[in-house]
Amino acid sequence: MSDSDNVKSDLEFSRDTYYDLINKGQESLSEMMNIASALEHPRAFEVVATLIKNVSDVNDKLLDLHKKKNDLKGQSKAKQIEGNTTNNNLFVGSTVELQRMLQNIDDPKVIDTTDDIK
Repeated sequence: MSDSDNVKSDLEFSRDTYYDLINKGQESLSEMMNIASALEHPRAFEVVATLIKNVSDVNDKLLDLHKKKNDLKGQSKAKQIEGNTTNNNLFVGSTVELQRMLQNIDDPKVIDTTDDIK
């Protein structure tokens, strides 16, 4: 298995675990709320509040997992881009010099244009 396959399976496993924890936490929260209502004891309501916070934290961790997954995708795209090399060539000179270079003209013809201006 390659590293990318391992990362993908780990992300899926973590995602499934978070979903399972959230579902069990919601079920437990529902039952604990019934118990707290029946007992009307402050400690029972404290446990309900803690359980609500824990379920909320797991939801945040699930969203963080998605962010990490997107960051990993961005890194893999960056690695793909790094592998491509782009060489840019720059010519500094006049258009006449560029045309002569492209046509392999070594002996330029000199045209006197001063006679036309009077």
